Amino acid sequence: MRGHWSEDAACRGADPEVLFAESAQQTRAKEVCTACPVRTECLAEALDSRVEFGVWGGMTERERRALLRRRPSVVSWREVLESARREQEQPRAS
Repeated sequence: MRGHWSEDAACRGADPEVLFAESAQQTRAKEVCTACPVRTECLAEALDSRVEFGVWGGMTERERRALLRRRPSVVSWREVLESARREQEQPRAS
């Protein structure tokens, strides 16, 4: 049985100063997220829990707030993001 998604996070053990940076320095944190194997799970957790600070799943707090405002009817971001990931992974018909 797999543990919590955070055990596989690319940022595990990273300096919190990087992940909870402000303004232009957030770019460094977002770069850590780029190839993270649990990026979707991380972002879903932040959106579903309304996490206010830090970079989660490659999105800053400002980006997450904007997304939440655009899609106020979403009940479970985990379901939305996992569904989108499954669709993206399906082979395209020629």
